[in-house]
Amino acid sequence: MVSTANKLLLCLLCLLSSLHLSFSVSGQVTFKSVPDLEKSMYKVIDGYPCVRLLNLSGEIGCANPGLDKVVAPIIKFKNGIELVQSSSLLVASYDFESFLSRVSSDSNFARNVAGVLVESGLKNQTHLIGSSPDKKFPQAEFSPYQNSKFEWNPAGSGIMWRLYDFPVFLLSENSTQSLQEIAVKNENKDTYAAEVTEFDLVMQTTKAGTHNSESCLGERTCLPLGGYSVWSALPTENISSVGSKKPIILAVASMDSASFFRDKSLGAESPLSGMISLLAAVDALSRVEGFDKLSKQLIFVVFTGEAWGYLGSRRFLLELERHTDTVNGINNTLIETVLEVGSVGKGYDQGVKTFYAHTAGVSSATNRTLSAIQKARDSLGTESIMYSTASEFNPGIPPSSFMSFLRQNPHTSGVVLEDFDTSFSNKFYHSHLDDLSNINSSAIVAAASLVARTLYFLASNNTDLSDSSLNSVKVNSSLVDELLGCLLNCEPGLSCDLVNQYISPSSTCPSHYVGVIQGDPSEPFIGYVGDVPRFVWNFMADKTSGLLKNVGPCSENCSQTGGVCIKQEIDGKGICVISTTRYVPAYSTRLKYEAEGWIVLPPNSSDPMGAADPIWTESNWNTISLRVYSVQGAAYDHLILVVGVAVTTLSYLLIIFIKAFLAKALKQD
Repeated sequence: MVSTANKLLLCLLCLLSSLHLSFSVSGQVTFKSVPDLEKSMYKVIDGYPCVRLLNLSGEIGCANPGLDKVVAPIIKFKNGIELVQSSSLLVASYDFESFLSRVSSDSNFARNVAGVLVESGLKNQTHLIGSSPDKKFPQAEFSPYQNSKFEWNPAGSGIMWRLYDFPVFLLSENSTQSLQEIAVKNENKDTYAAEVTEFDLVMQTTKAGTHNSESCLGERTCLPLGGYSVWSALPTENISSVGSKKPIILAVASMDSASFFRDKSLGAESPLSGMISLLAAVDALSRVEGFDKLSKQLIFVVFTGEAWGYLGSRRFLLELERHTDTVNGINNTLIETVLEVGSVGKGYDQGVKTFYAHTAGVSSATNRTLSAIQKARDSLGTESIMYSTASEFNPGIPPSSFMSFLRQNPHTSGVVLEDFDTSFSNKFYHSHLDDLSNINSSAIVAAASLVARTLYFLASNNTDLSDSSLNSVKVNSSLVDELLGCLLNCEPGLSCDLVNQYISPSSTCPSHYVGVIQGDPSEPFIGYVGDVPRFVWNFMADKTSGLLKNVGPCSENCSQTGGVCIKQEIDGKGICVISTTRYVPAYSTRLKYEAEGWIVLPPNSSDPMGAADPIWTESNWNTISLRVYSVQGAAYDHLILVVGVAVTTLSYLLIIFIKAFLAKALKQD
């Protein structure tokens, strides 16, 4: 009896000793606060979410299916994989479309998809020949012609226009590597713990049960997509005067893009290459002397919201029709022609840059524009830049802002300059992969040179290719490279010197998603205007005032004297320059801001595109987050239970033996 008791006592002492040692070792890790403890338990993952968007007929995009966070173990998606439990799937970019196709066709598989993590990185991109989440004819419902089946975008899958009742995140490159290692670890069945993801992507529209734009705007659980377009005049003098009757040449481009993932919408080729070309052309033309003596007026417009129902161009035309202050100085009856700069960053093949002019019909003004493009190409004196009219077998112009002009007035003259003929050369249209690697800077410089000289010919009616003023129209290739680095990369991104000359950006990494419009759009609060529109406004105001001498510090009467205050964000003072540069709100023509909220207007016969307007909105949310942590498997829990029962039983028996031993020892004494 004594021997058995001694053995049990020795076992207990060993157990206590090991526990003490265990706690001593673990005691080396100390937590000074709850956040420190949380950081040790949870790993926050960098990523870009797919969010919930709404229109008049329903919803698209991604969100948690209910009101709670979604937690599920991470596994690697492979073709043919069967899911036996709710899982977070790690999906390669090149498998993403086939994965979503299986989700839509296999309900048993879809039932166990808790969330999706999409890999990023060069390895994922090299497997892709092309991938576009948009439709084969983007925004065909707004087309001015009937052939809506034409495939301008052959790579289009349409996946960004569908509804997904699970969260989806695009991982950063660093997070991709971490999650790949975790997925491999989870495949090891010998481990007792599993790594899980926690998705916090709960939308306010889900909480409130508002599942279309009209209901969510009424309950104020969403906001309309929109922002601010920018226009500027060259020359800037006397444009607002009553006596100004110069014909207007309108040069336009777009600044917003779209993708499956909200904050990863760079749109390098489509449409940023066109916008950068136009900005470089504005810079080149601003240095031409005697521009105020030319026979026509140049107006530059950079639209936003074009990827979501041509919000910018449609609102611009409505403001012109209503003669509002935002477009004061532009007489829409004087617009002679429109020159739109579209996707021009891929017009490069074996050293030759080729561009195509798309037209909507024959008119004298259109013919003059085509002739000006040809003269501009000839004046450059190089065989490395080629120009051609687009195929006559095309149904009309490709998806572009010019469609809004044609829908309002089918007789509007204009040309859309692109780097493709019958279908997009951009195989990543509206994809997160349409980044800096998808374009060529020399093609953008060539397009800017062609546009700048075309506009000079149109504004001057000059046909002399040896004219000294024409020869002074030269594009600064260094400016183009700088704009590419600022607007299409995180390094330097919006922290670059060029942007910081004009504004104080709110972030470094650029994204060209249109965002939502907040507050009263007729009186925009500058804090609600995005970084890129603010930069474009300051840049164009600066360039179009370049030849004027009445420049001074800003004061209260700057605007009263016809001036605008640029670079004010830098030092709080700014510089007052004489420039006709304005913001124009860009949001659905069927929305009205009233009593600090939005109401949906019925279709209006005077707005031909209004009936097709889906009225896009974005759901509000409290937080969006993604993190990873470990949970113990069921087998390990069972083992702990068995061990706990064994220890409890052993302790109970030990107590009985010790009591018996002590009782016997006391009797002997």
